Amino acid sequence: MGLFGPSKKEIWSKLAEEIKASYVDNGIWKGDRVEARIDNWIVVLDTYVVSAGRTSITYTRMRAPFVNRDNFYFKIYRSGIFSGLGKLLGMQDINVGHDSFDEEFIIKGNSEEKVKRLFSNERVRALIQDQREINLEIKDDEGYFSTSFPEDVDELCFMVTGVINDIEQLKELYELFAEVLRELCNIGSAGAENPGVVI
Repeated sequence: MGLFGPSKKEIWSKLAEEIKASYVDNGIWKGDRVEARIDNWIVVLDTYVVSAGRTSITYTRMRAPFVNRDNFYFKIYRSGIFSGLGKLLGMQDINVGHDSFDEEFIIKGNSEEKVKRLFSNERVRALIQDQREINLEIKDDEGYFSTSFPEDVDELCFMVTGVINDIEQLKELYELFAEVLRELCNIGSAGAENPGVVI
């Protein structure tokens, strides 16, 4: 126990145990992570630090590479005080036909039809609403200094500032990934096979 309750290591180890995943301690430089399996996909939970001048910001992220069959991309995050202004300035926001959800979140994507089909899944919407902060998207590989993906592989990625130490929130996030990946398969955007990428 740390001064302010259980440590990240304790909570993430317990999470790994509860979702039948692996807790991997890579030491001080690479940090720890949880590697979980959802069907043929590997989901990785970790943290990383970005330097911003004299300070640094820690982010919690969850990622899962998958074969993207049709180059579908989306991004969802909570509406903020500037969202209304953004809409007035023509910022894309796809409404999925569920009023309270549409008010609560901004959704961008390259296929309105696929976005609506993905978010017609009631469980996906409920799990997203359960997250206090949400920034979930399908994105291309991780750039010049990190893992490069094959042409047809992208990743489902969640990222928020700070370290998530709430085990129930982490379990719901893992469930959200499972639900979204399976729904992406159902709508024909994701392949069910292992993408063959290690992150």
